[in-house]
Amino acid sequence: MSFVPGHDVFGEGDRLALVCHGILGSRQNWRGFVRRLSADLPGWRLVTVDHRNHGDSRGATGPHTVAACADDLARLGDHLGATPEVVVGHSFGGKVALAYAERHGAELEQVWVLDASPETWSADDAATNQVSRVIAALDTVPQPLERRDAVVGHLTTLGFSTGLARWMTTNLRRTPAGFTWRFDLPSVREMMASYYETDLWLAIEAPRVGPEVHVVHAERSERWRPEVLHRLAHPPSGAPSHLHTLPDAGHWLHVDAPDALRSLLVAGWAD
Repeated sequence: MSFVPGHDVFGEGDRLALVCHGILGSRQNWRGFVRRLSADLPGWRLVTVDHRNHGDSRGATGPHTVAACADDLARLGDHLGATPEVVVGHSFGGKVALAYAERHGAELEQVWVLDASPETWSADDAATNQVSRVIAALDTVPQPLERRDAVVGHLTTLGFSTGLARWMTTNLRRTPAGFTWRFDLPSVREMMASYYETDLWLAIEAPRVGPEVHVVHAERSERWRPEVLHRLAHPPSGAPSHLHTLPDAGHWLHVDAPDALRSLLVAGWAD
């Protein structure tokens, strides 16, 4: 049987939208936000998705790439009996949304890329990126753990913030032997390597009839180069792409500015 990612459905409408989390996360990260968003969008089914080998999406075979995650979304649409009209992705999920548009976007109306750049990363930038450092640190966390909070002490000792360390405790699952990660680290490393090397500018800049691409830049996020923002703000003629800046929001924009983000999405979908 083909792999179908874990998911939750909000709303009972005929129109389908998929919402994708970032690396090392799960669909639980977006549950509260999407539940409120669903109340503003009658007529839609909003589906939060666990990427392969994250959360409840266990057993996917490799290669574990951005493109493979996009193909997972297509299989999920088949499973749900509908073709997505909108795909929303945060961080790693933003590139997955763009890859879906490239590979399966014939009937897609909109893509929303939340605080994710379409560019490739240099080897030096990838190696020093916080996500890469977190993944390396997680390899040193002994498992299974007797207590969730053991992760906090371990990661803060390695120099990570208490906030990040506490967020990582949400990515633990209880097993009879103790707490273990809700993701598969070897798969995560492969997926991040694909994220760093995947160029998706064409999905944004190619002239086309559709879908529209909306890139949301979190104003306080440190993940953007000025030249990338300038390029996004001036798309080529015929490319239906739009850059939005969410004031006073960091990378976790659905936590920092949930009302502003929800209003932006609702207004965009209603256009």
